[in-house]
Formats: sequence, structure tokens, C-alpha cells
Amino acid sequence: MAIVEEFPERLRRRFRVRNPLLVNLLSEFFATTLLLCAGTGIVLQHVLSEGKLNTWTHVHLGWGFLVALCVYGTFKTSGGHMNPAVSLAMCTLGKLSLVHFFYYSIVQTIAAFLGSGLTYWAYADQIQNFTGGIRTITGNKATAGLFCSFPKEHISHSSAFLDQVIGTALLCLFIAAIIDKRNKIPTGLQPLFFGLGLFVVGSSYGMMLGNPINPARDFGPRLFAFVFGGYGWEVFSYHNYYFWIPIVAPLFGGPLGVWLYQLFVGIHIPDDTPSNLGLMDLPTLEVNGIKSSCSELEPLSENGA
Repeated sequence: MAIVEEFPERLRRRFRVRNPLLVNLLSEFFATTLLLCAGTGIVLQHVLSEGKLNTWTHVHLGWGFLVALCVYGTFKTSGGHMNPAVSLAMCTLGKLSLVHFFYYSIVQTIAAFLGSGLTYWAYADQIQNFTGGIRTITGNKATAGLFCSFPKEHISHSSAFLDQVIGTALLCLFIAAIIDKRNKIPTGLQPLFFGLGLFVVGSSYGMMLGNPINPARDFGPRLFAFVFGGYGWEVFSYHNYYFWIPIVAPLFGGPLGVWLYQLFVGIHIPDDTPSNLGLMDLPTLEVNGIKSSCSELEPLSENGA
């Protein structure tokens, strides 16, 4: 009986990319496009339905599960950063070279541009109906904020900057704890915990700016809104050129978060050696009715003497 080779396996054998950097860039492009395509869709469904189809809690949950699924899809290749701040944090830990960080950031931003564009075109009729054909950044019918962040007028640049630093630091702190091999979190569960971390950050720091905490996630859609969305230069000039804050601030927050974890917890976790285990954790042997913990027994020599 002939064995039929599955079509994906034939494609893999003939067209598989073997350059590790290119593989990772393809993965980052794919995952970030999916992230923005579905993620902005979650927000649009909430706002354009005027809260009838989901709530802000659903929005945060949706983004959390979405991140988890995107990471699952790319965990064996690039790891699913989808965020220049995360990539820079990994760079400071020695897990990514500085040159590759720049490549990742460019690809992530292009993918965010494309992903948000797909959602914009899919929802074009709904946006048109909601706005009456008028693209605005502020007001009851504003839709630019569905793609990128625009703070209220009372929020200062310093508050916005701090919000982004703290939010990104929390996210990357959680990531650092999850991937720390000494914490022994099963690899298969790690993406799910990444998504849970994002849900926590969004639920605690999503009020002021909508929780961008990702330079590519904010700048890519903002650029699309300017080029194709019809929102004009105001997407950059709004609030005294606020737009640079969600680009720059997360790049401080990401490394800050992973190193806060390392300095306060990570570098102090003991290795799993017998000397670091309590007596209650050690197996007990009984010889001639006398019980002894393994730590009290002399090791045998190679010949058993």
C-alpha cells in the first residue's frame, strides 16, 4: 500500500526557508498582521455596535486570548514578539541581537500597518454608516481612535509617557517571569500566560490611552489612518504631537520590566540541587528499622564501597 505524502509536507520539503533570521521575520510579520487584523476588529465591533455586541472587558479578554493564539502559532520560530518593546527587552537579556531587533521592529510595524488596513477595509461600510462619511479624531462619532491611541485633552504628555512605561514594564515583567527556566512553567502553557498578562495590564492601565504599550501596534495603524483612512495630518499633530509617546515610552518600559524582575527575583532563584531542598522534600530510606534522609547518607563510591 503506497504511503501518500501530505501536501504541506511536500511544500515543506521543497520550499522550506532555512535562514533562521528570515524564518523569524516571516513569523513576526505573520503574527503581527494577525494581531492587528483581529485586534482592531475587536475594538471596532465594540464601538461601532455602541457596546451592544461586547463590552470593554470582552475587548481586553479578546486581546489577551488573541496574543496567546498568535504566540502559539509562532512559538517554535521567532517566539511571537509582535512588539518592538518586547524585542528590545529580549535584546537586553541577550536573547536577540541589536541588529535583529531593528529588523524585527521594521517588520512588526509594516505588519501592523497591513493588519489594521485589512480591518479598516472589512469594516469600511460600517465605519461609513457610523460616521456619516466624516472621519474625525474627537467627538461622539470619532473613529480614528479605533486604530491607534488619542488621549483626552486633560491628559498631559508626562502622564501619558508614564502610563506607557508602567504598562509595558508590567507586561515585560510578566513575560520575563513566565519564560524564566527556573520557574519551570510548562512551555505549552506559556503563551496562555502571556495573554493573561496582557489582560491584566489592559484591565489596570487601559483607561487613559487604551493600552497601546507597543510601538508597532500604535504607529502602524496611525500611519495607515493618515495614508488611507482619510483622517489627515491630525493623527500626528493631535494633542501637541502626542503620537511619539506610544512609540518611545514602551521602549523604556520593556527593558525596565524584564530587569526589575531579574534584579528582584530572577537572579536570586536557586538551582534545584539537593542542598537547596528542605528535608521534607528529600526521600527517606529505612535501614534496619532506622529512618534517615538522603542528605544524611554518605554517597557511594563508584565501586559501591
